Amino acid sequence: MEWYLDWEFPFLYWLQSLHNPILDQIMIFITTLGDDGLFWIGIGIVCLVLKKHRREGLQVLLTMLVTFIVGNLILKNLFHRTRPFNCEDSLLDVTALIIDEPGEFSFPSGHTMNGFAAAFALFFNNKKLGIPALILAGLIAFSRMYHFVHFPTDILAGFCVGFGAAIMMNYIFDKVQAKMAEKKLQASE
Repeated sequence: MEWYLDWEFPFLYWLQSLHNPILDQIMIFITTLGDDGLFWIGIGIVCLVLKKHRREGLQVLLTMLVTFIVGNLILKNLFHRTRPFNCEDSLLDVTALIIDEPGEFSFPSGHTMNGFAAAFALFFNNKKLGIPALILAGLIAFSRMYHFVHFPTDILAGFCVGFGAAIMMNYIFDKVQAKMAEKKLQASE
C-alpha cells in the first residue's frame, strides 16, 4: 500500500542531500547494529547472564518479544506499507540504495521498535545503561530514513510501539516484583 504524508518525501530527499562517503559508511554501520534486533538481543542476553542486571536482561528480551508480535506480526501485515524506494512517486529507486534492500513491509520500522523497546527497558531500570542505549536507538532510527528505507511516520510508529511495550513490560515487572516482596515479607512474619 502506498500512503505517506505530503512532507515525508521532501524530508527524505533532503536527507539524501546529506550523503557523502564518510557519513555513508558510518550510517551503514549504525543501521547494521539494528539488523534483526540481534545487537539488542545480545545486550539482553549479556544482562541476563550478569546477576546484577538480570531484571534488565529479561525485561529487554520480553519487551522485544512484545514489539515483534505487535509490530512485525500484526501491524506490518495489517498496513502493508510500501517502502519509500519502492513507491511509484519516489525519485530514488532500489538501485540507488547503499544497503541491501530490506524485506517485509515498512510500517512500523522494526529497527526502531527493537531499539527503543530495548533502550527504554534498560533506561527504566538503569539510567547508566539506558541513556547510551537511547542515543544508539535514535541513531539507528535516523539511519533508516537516511538509507531511504523508511518514512518518518514508520519511525514514529516504531518509537511508539517500542516505548509502549517498554512501559507495559516495566509496569508488569514492577507489579510482579512488588507481589514477590509482599509474599517474602508475609513468609518472614
